[in-house]
Amino acid sequence: MNQINLAPHYPTPTLKRRLVCMMIYEAALVFGVIFFAGFIFDVSTQSKSALTMRLAREIFLFFIIGSYFVFFWHRSGQTLAMQTWRIKLVNDNDQRVPLIKAIVRYCLAWMWFLPGFIISYQLGLKNSQIIIPVTIGFCVWAATALFVKDGQFLHDKLAKTRLVEVPKPNEQK
Repeated sequence: MNQINLAPHYPTPTLKRRLVCMMIYEAALVFGVIFFAGFIFDVSTQSKSALTMRLAREIFLFFIIGSYFVFFWHRSGQTLAMQTWRIKLVNDNDQRVPLIKAIVRYCLAWMWFLPGFIISYQLGLKNSQIIIPVTIGFCVWAATALFVKDGQFLHDKLAKTRLVEVPKPNEQK
């Protein structure tokens, strides 16, 4: 049997499992992607300061990070961290995620941070003060999984995707 066709039988990973996967493993991998992409940006623009061409750098990193996630979600449904934690992203019909849905999910996933950044901007917060509204926004977005019947995050519901737990190789039939 094809593993993709078994997805409806797979449970939703626990909230704790998804958050640990995202906040530890995925964050470390994305840090490496950002570090390498930032280096490429600095070398190609001959930038000597992170404040030089700040908006261009942020746009560049937005697309690089997006490319990382969209590529893996569309190709196999799993980033490297998701493979480690046996979590897979599937379409609402339990098939491979189409490219457009992967892009939509990436954009919607910014809702983890965007409200906190907007509030920080509106309140004129600087440096470490930004952590408080971003953390609150992050926790509120994570809590959306508690109010949805199948425990999916709100951005997955809106993108019509879902995360499933893939069994260990020896558990597959």
